[in-house]
Amino acid sequence: MNAAGIETQAPELAQAVREALGADGPLAETLPGFVARSAQQELSAAIAAALEQRECLLAEAGTGTGKTFAYLVPALLSSMKTIVSTGTKALQDQLFHRDLPAVRNALGVGLRTALLKGRANYLCLHRLERAKGEPRFSSRDQVALFQRVVAWAGRTRMGDLAELEALPEGSPLIPMVTSTVDNCLGSECPFWNECFVVQARQRAQSADLVVVNHHLLLADLALKQEGFGEILPGAQAFVVDEAHQLPELAAQFFGEALSARPLVELARDAISESGEVAGALALLQEPAQALEQCVRALRAHMEPLPLRGTLQRLRGEAAVEEALDALHARLEELAAALAPLREGAPGMDACHARAVEFAGRLDRWRAGDGEADDDVRWYELSARGFRLQRTPLDVAGPLRAHREASRAAWVFTSATLAVDGRFDHIASRLGLDEPQTLMAPGPFNWPEQALCYLPPGLPAPSARDFSAAVLDAVLPVLHASSGRAFLLFASHRALRETAALLRDGPWPLFVQGEAPRHVLLQRFRESGNGVLLGSASFREGVDVPGDALSVVVLDKLPFAAPDDPVFEARLDAIRRAGGNPFFDEQLPQAVIALKQGVGRLIRSERDRGVLVLCDPRLSSKGYGRVFLDSLPPFAVTRDVAHVQAFFAEGADGQGQPQGFSPDAAARDGV
Repeated sequence: MNAAGIETQAPELAQAVREALGADGPLAETLPGFVARSAQQELSAAIAAALEQRECLLAEAGTGTGKTFAYLVPALLSSMKTIVSTGTKALQDQLFHRDLPAVRNALGVGLRTALLKGRANYLCLHRLERAKGEPRFSSRDQVALFQRVVAWAGRTRMGDLAELEALPEGSPLIPMVTSTVDNCLGSECPFWNECFVVQARQRAQSADLVVVNHHLLLADLALKQEGFGEILPGAQAFVVDEAHQLPELAAQFFGEALSARPLVELARDAISESGEVAGALALLQEPAQALEQCVRALRAHMEPLPLRGTLQRLRGEAAVEEALDALHARLEELAAALAPLREGAPGMDACHARAVEFAGRLDRWRAGDGEADDDVRWYELSARGFRLQRTPLDVAGPLRAHREASRAAWVFTSATLAVDGRFDHIASRLGLDEPQTLMAPGPFNWPEQALCYLPPGLPAPSARDFSAAVLDAVLPVLHASSGRAFLLFASHRALRETAALLRDGPWPLFVQGEAPRHVLLQRFRESGNGVLLGSASFREGVDVPGDALSVVVLDKLPFAAPDDPVFEARLDAIRRAGGNPFFDEQLPQAVIALKQGVGRLIRSERDRGVLVLCDPRLSSKGYGRVFLDSLPPFAVTRDVAHVQAFFAEGADGQGQPQGFSPDAAARDGV
C-alpha cells in the first residue's frame, strides 16, 4: 500500500513536518543553503504518519532528496523515543555531530540525544592496563602509537577511539585496548565505575533519540549480549537508513563465528590473567601455548584451500579435519586447566567461559552440512587467519519476530530499495508483509544533467580480451571528459590489468590498494582530472560532488561472485522451494548494486556526467531491460559522438553543449 494511505490518518504531525521543511519553515530560515523540496516534504510526511500509526514504511529516496532531514524532523517533533541506525560508523558520526545538531537547533527542540557504538569502539581501561605490562608490540612505531593511546586515555571523556585520528582502522593495537563480549569482565571489572561502554549506554538510556549503526542494532537483535537490550525495549520508533544493507548484515549476526584472532587472544589473556592467582602460570602456560600453536597449525593446513568454501569442501581434507580435532582438544584442555582457578580472579572465570564457548561454537559449526539445513557452514581465509562461520539462509523470520515484539514504528529508507519500481525483493528479505511504500524522486534533472552510454560491439564479459575492449571503448570518453572518472570493476584482476594499460596515460591515476580509500579519494578530488580505478567498495558510500567526477564506468553488471558459499546456498534453497534463483535473488541483488554505483555520478543539482555501462548483456539479454528501467530517467545512447557533444565546449542556455540533444540520444536505437 502507498504511504499516502496512512498520512491521511495521522495529519497533525505530517502537516507539522511539511511546514518545518517548507520554504518559510525554520530550516529554511536558519540553515544556509537549505532548499525546500516537495519530494523531501512528501517523504517526511509519510515517515511522520508511519511513526504515529506504528506502521512499517519502505521508502526509496533518490539521491539529493534530503532523506536525513526528512526522517530527523518527524523523529524530533514526535517526541517519541527513537533509534536511528546508519550503515557505517562514519555515517553515524556525521549524522550525530553534524546533521542532528543542525536540525535540532533549527526546530528549537530540547530533546536529549546520544551516540552509541559497539564496545569495540571504546577504550577498555582494564585491557589498557594489561597491555602496559606485556611485550606484544612488533615495532617501534607500534610502541610509540601505544604511548599516544595511553596519553589520550588520561584526558578523554567519552573513550571513543574515533577521537584518536592517529590510530588507523584495523590497527593491531585496537583489540589490545578494547573489550569484546567474550573477554569483558562485566561488573567484576575493577574499572566498572569508570567504564566508557557503561557510560555510553547510560547516556543512551536517558536519551530521546539514539544514533546507532546497523552492526550494533543487529548485535542486540541477535541476542549477542551487547547490553543494548536495556535501551531497545523502550524505543517507540526505529529509523533504518541505508536499509538495503540490512539483510546481508543480519545474516552475519543471526549466525555464529569462530575466528583465529579471538582464539589467540584467549591463549594470551589466560597467561596475562595468571598473574592474579598464585601458581596459575605453571598450570596455564603449556595449554595456552598449545592452543596458540594449534591455531597456527590449522591455518597452515588450510593454505592450499580456496579462500572461501563450505564445510562440505573440507570433508575430504584429512589434515584439516585432524587440525580441527586438535583445536577442539586444546580448547577443552585449556578449559580444564582454568576450571580450578575460576574463583581466584574475574579474568580467570571469563577465560574459562570463553574456552567453553569456543569449543561449543566449533562443535556446532561441524555439526552438519546437509541440504536440509536452515543455515550454511563455511570458512574464509585471510592473510594469516581464518573464520569459521555459520550463517542462516533466511533472516526474514527473525527480523519479523524482533520487529513485531518491539511494537514500534519501523522506517526503512535508502536511495536503492526498489527493482523496476517494485519493493517486493527487499520486503521479502526484511520479512515485511504488505508494508507502506513510497518512492521519493530526487531533485535532479536527469535528462539534462546526465547521459548513459552503452558502447557498441563489446565482446561477452567472459571473453579473454574483454578488459582491453572495455578500455578501448572508454578512452574516447576519458578524452572527452578530460579524465575526472571512476572506473569500477567486477574483479580485482580486471582492475589491475586496466591500471597497467593506463599507467602512461595523460591523467593522474589512483588505484585501489595503492593507498587507503579516504586518501585515494582526497587525492582524486584535488587532482582535478584524475582517473580512479576501484572495485565494488567504491560503488557505495562515496561522495564526490562537483566537477572532479564527471564519468562513472562499470565494466560488468554487478552479479554476486560465484565463490560466495552463502549466496550459492541461498540460491539452492530457492531452487528447492520451487522458485527461480536468478529472477528471485540474483537479478534483484544486481540491480540494487548497479543503482548504488550509478548514485556516485550526480550528487548535486549542478553536477553533470556520463554513465558508461560496458556489459553487452544489457542489450543482448531480456533481463537487461530490468536494469535500464530501474535507472534514473536519463537519455541512453550507443553513439560516442553524443558523449563528446555532451562534454563539448560552448554550452547553450539550457545547460547542454551545442550539438547534444537528450531526445536524439534517447532515440539512438536503445
